[in-house]
Amino acid sequence: MRKTLLIIDDERDMGAMLRQYFERKGYDVLLAENGLKGIEKSGKQPDLILLDINMPDMDGFEVCRRIREAVPCPILFLTARVEDQDKLEGFEAGGDDYVTKPFSLNELGARVAAHLRREDRSGQRTHRLYLDDRFSIDYTAREVRFRGETIALTPKEYDIVELLSLHPGQLFSKDRIFESLWSADSDADSSTAMEHISRLRAKFAAAGCRPYVQTVWGVGYKWVK
Repeated sequence: MRKTLLIIDDERDMGAMLRQYFERKGYDVLLAENGLKGIEKSGKQPDLILLDINMPDMDGFEVCRRIREAVPCPILFLTARVEDQDKLEGFEAGGDDYVTKPFSLNELGARVAAHLRREDRSGQRTHRLYLDDRFSIDYTAREVRFRGETIALTPKEYDIVELLSLHPGQLFSKDRIFESLWSADSDADSSTAMEHISRLRAKFAAAGCRPYVQTVWGVGYKWVK
């Protein structure tokens, strides 16, 4: 089945080049030249979004925040900005990875394919885990529910839940989590895993459920049985 990409970039030459490249690779491509059009086209539920950060009127962070609740697919930022604060803001907005400009098209294509493969593998799971009568993880739907309500997680936050919950009680260092869930050529680093876990724990706390992800200081993290 053909995958659909949404490219949101105000540079028309860049957008056209990316569209041509990915269409040659066999993808269906939606193209938006600004944030508002990107938000509109995200309603078509693409399989992955490539999102430029530096756009006029509405930057990529704001676009990401506005579409994340309704769009569960991976979102990859395209940016020349590599400061830690920029990365933190992007992850807090709901982004999953960064690709730093300038990049080669083949590198970007490999990164996109890796994220889509990971989504496909996760989607093949066919069981649900009930930890008590109120909390459940649906590995098929990639969904976490508490008291009948879905806890809204980004794809990477869900990936962390899946990785740890499938190995309850096992310790994972931040480096191991990062290596398991991010591509080898990601422009992020292992502190990214810590930021995602921090947000995940905050969402569990806000929902009122117990902190299933436990920090073992100086060692890493584990899923509490």
